[in-house]
Amino acid sequence: MIPWVHIDTAKVPGGGEDLRLMRRGSEFAIMLGASSLMNSRLSGSEEALATLTIERLQEKIKPHILIGGLGMGFTLRAALDVLPSEGRVTVSELVPAVVAWARGPMAEIFGGSMSDPRVGIREVDVRALIRSARATYDAILLDVDNGPEGLTKTANDSLYSAAGLNSARTALCPGGILAVWSQGPDEHFTRRLDRAGFEVEEVRVRASRSKRGARHVIWLARKAVTSA
Repeated sequence: MIPWVHIDTAKVPGGGEDLRLMRRGSEFAIMLGASSLMNSRLSGSEEALATLTIERLQEKIKPHILIGGLGMGFTLRAALDVLPSEGRVTVSELVPAVVAWARGPMAEIFGGSMSDPRVGIREVDVRALIRSARATYDAILLDVDNGPEGLTKTANDSLYSAAGLNSARTALCPGGILAVWSQGPDEHFTRRLDRAGFEVEEVRVRASRSKRGARHVIWLARKAVTSA
């Protein structure tokens, strides 16, 4: 078996464990401690996060999409494949090294997405962009900390708590969608979305592009068209 090779290590702003970029042949993995956050063989649910959202924004001629977390770029590439030519994508990535990996050792995975004129990369916490926005985005796509029941309490509290969901609702345009990826279901989070004033749809999708393997969860929460 081909062994894993350690390519690089990245400090996460604010402390905590380091991220490690690993490679085995043509396969990449991003690790946090002993946990695998993402793997280049498993892209199906991250792609669905984008495609399921944008197909629900067909009435938008120039949609502006905010993606929280660059990762391995699967959500970004899928968004660009279905986004109108006049649409825009802002990608918020907290760890500068992840952006460097996208332009360096993982460039083949990203294709031309990093240089697409519709894309703007912000090396900043997505929470800051959401909190400063008012009816700015047609969709906010969050794939942060493995979902509402992730690995880091601070990230969960700031993004997925009632206060975080209210901030996201304020940042969305009327009719906009908050799409959240998770490793698994979370009834408490579904109820929080409902209490925050969203119309909630929960979809289960395969982690891989095949029809086998684990299923992940995507919440598609729409802000009412008449909402301020």
